[in-house]
This record gives sequence, C-alpha cells and structure tokens, in this order.
Amino acid sequence: MHDDHFRNIQIAIDETVERALEEDVNGHDLTAELVPKESSCSGSIVSKSSGVLCGVDWVETTFKKLDSRITINWFHQDGDLVQSGDTVCNLGGPSRGILTGERTALNFLQTLSAIATKTRSYVDAVQHTRAQILDTRKTIPGLRLPFKYAVKIGGGTNHRMGLYDGILIKENHIAAAGGISQALTAAKMVDQDVPIQVEVENLPQLKEAIEAGCKLILLDNMDTEQLTQAVNLTNNRAQLEASGGITMESVVAVAETGVDRISIGSLTKDIDAMDLSLRLKM
Repeated sequence: MHDDHFRNIQIAIDETVERALEEDVNGHDLTAELVPKESSCSGSIVSKSSGVLCGVDWVETTFKKLDSRITINWFHQDGDLVQSGDTVCNLGGPSRGILTGERTALNFLQTLSAIATKTRSYVDAVQHTRAQILDTRKTIPGLRLPFKYAVKIGGGTNHRMGLYDGILIKENHIAAAGGISQALTAAKMVDQDVPIQVEVENLPQLKEAIEAGCKLILLDNMDTEQLTQAVNLTNNRAQLEASGGITMESVVAVAETGVDRISIGSLTKDIDAMDLSLRLKM
C-alpha cells in the first residue's frame, strides 16, 4: 500500500476517535460528574507488559477532544519498544476529561500496540530472508487504516487498503472470467495503474499465470515443499506471496523457501491487547 493513505491520517484519527467517544460517552459521562467540575488530577500511563508502542496520536486526540486543557508528556513514541513497568507518558488537567477519556484512549493504545508488537515478532523472525511480512483486509470494520498503520509501525508492509486500490484475482473471479489469462486481460482493461495479483492453488495454475504475464502471484495454502517448487519454477519472473494459515511456528520455514512476501491475516484479526493502565493521582 502506498504511503499516500497516511498523508491525511489525522483526518482518520479524528473520525475514529469521534465515533469511539460517541458510542462510549454519547454526550454524558454520568460517573465523571461525581467529581467536582473544577477538580484537577495527574497521572501516568504505565506498561504492564513489553511490546511495541503504537497509537500515541489517538490518545492525544481523545483527550484533546474532551478537554483542550489536558496536557500529555510522552516518554515513548510510536515504534518504541517498551518494557513492563515503563511509564509511557504523564498527563494532567481537568479530572472529568481525563476520567472520561481513559477507556477510549487505552482501547486505542492497547489494540494498536498489540498489532505493532505482533507484526514486529514476525518481521524479526524472518529478517534473515528476503520475505516481507504483509497484512490483509481482515480488520475490524471502521478501523482498517489504524490497523494498517500499526502494521507499518511494527515493521510490516501493507497490502492493498481495500478493493479500490488493487486487484486480487481469486478462484471465483477466474471461473467467472473463463480462465487466468482472460481474467488478467480484463483486469488490465479495468485499471493498469494498480497492482494486479492472481491467486493460484497449484503449480499448473502458477505456470499459467506466469505465461500470461502476471508479475504478482499469491500462492494459496501451499506447503513448504510446494512453495520451494513454486520459487524454482518462477525463477524471479514474478513476485511470489505465500498466504494461508501461516503462524509464528511456520513462518520461518515459509520464508526460507525464497518467497518474496508472506501475508498473515492474524496480524490484525487474532490479537491480544497489550497490557497498559492509567494510574491517577487526584
């Protein structure tokens, strides 16, 4: 995915934060109103586990939308590795705004940090190979750009953002078009300026895709022996992407077959929130 998608990321941050605050606050935080309006407090966001931090701007935007008087002093930025016990930031200001924003801010920071952390673990595991780690479209609806941003912060590479900025010709598309060659021809007529990728399930289909001139091919659910054969057959005539059920236990073996890319849906689909907490002093 092109970095163009992140040039106006603040717009996306504003939109996601506004939606999150609307569903959580909806105009009133009844519990925060127990605290005197003029009350102020300070506090810290502390990491209770190690990982890659991501989501600083979402936290900033959350609190600023609630009360512009809230100040935050960051000790770590997106992409930094934090350890258990590290203070991520200090913050202070009107108590009501901080109390109201706590859960929304932590939700963003914990989730995006989890994605960045998981991505970094995959990237580090295959750094001795040529393979890039890619995300997929398996994201929570409405949060695709933040999730893909977190993948980049973790050192991964973004696949297409959606159905509008890349063409991936899958089994049903091939069947409907009448074959791989026909599907590729139709794709070039639709848009030659976006990446065009064909998904294949076996070596005969791979050979057909190469002969049809495809330069980006997805190898779907192939084992390492098939992947090695695919790399040898292709002989650098196209970029090869392995996909389908790849885990931390299998990613190194997949990367060592010589594929160029490995796409992993679990980067953004199966995640455990990073353990972060906000500790306040009233």
